[in-house]
Amino acid sequence: MSRWTDAHCHLQDRFLSGDEQVAADARRTLERAFGAGVDRVVVIGTDATTSAEALAITDLESPVEIFATVGLHPHDATEDVAPLQEMARAGHPRLVGIGECGLDYYYEHSPRVAQRAAFAMQIALAHELDLALVIHARDAFDDLLAILRSEGAPPRTVIHCFTGTPEDAQHCLDLGCDISVSGVVTFKNAAMLREAVRLVPLDRLHVETDSPFLAPVPHRGRANEPAFVAEVGEFVAELRGDEVSVLRDATAANSARLFGVPVR
Repeated sequence: MSRWTDAHCHLQDRFLSGDEQVAADARRTLERAFGAGVDRVVVIGTDATTSAEALAITDLESPVEIFATVGLHPHDATEDVAPLQEMARAGHPRLVGIGECGLDYYYEHSPRVAQRAAFAMQIALAHELDLALVIHARDAFDDLLAILRSEGAPPRTVIHCFTGTPEDAQHCLDLGCDISVSGVVTFKNAAMLREAVRLVPLDRLHVETDSPFLAPVPHRGRANEPAFVAEVGEFVAELRGDEVSVLRDATAANSARLFGVPVR
């Protein structure tokens, strides 16, 4: 019997510092996760610093198996990409993906042209290194899908923290992308997202926390953490009419396939 996998979390100091509920240290956060039935997490990089921290966290002694990605978030798309490329090509044994990368036209902290260029570069890097591609998409599905069609979606690609419409989900699925669901699905205003989640095939579905952001109901208002992925998964199972154990085992296997690691 498998346990839960948190397919996307941020345990780096930059994200945890200052939050007393989860910042005691990453090791204790992971111990709580294991107690909640989680045995794998993927720690996600968003720039050179957090990517290096994500790789370093994989060395922690923990009952939870830890993997990492390196990436340049669209908010930071104007940063130098050379350190990220060097880190990715160094071949760290726990490196399993490129990202999170993509497009964010909601905040537009970086110019759209820079976002598109950084995204295309990271698609190419995932192809070059045969790594999973982890995508951030907000208010930008038309351009995002166009770039994936132009550059070619890597065989193992996931739209993380999916918040689009059922039509957006279907377009992503048609391109071969998986869909990852966060605690947003539990929010009152997420009816459209819940409709989308129902149509995702079970073998293309993942669950995540995106911690320390977006804590699910009933934890809204506090910092998120990987332990809560079990509650996300239970909500998604009930929403879809799946047995919790079936959805847990399927999402764990899907994440193992996506990130190229053995099924536990």
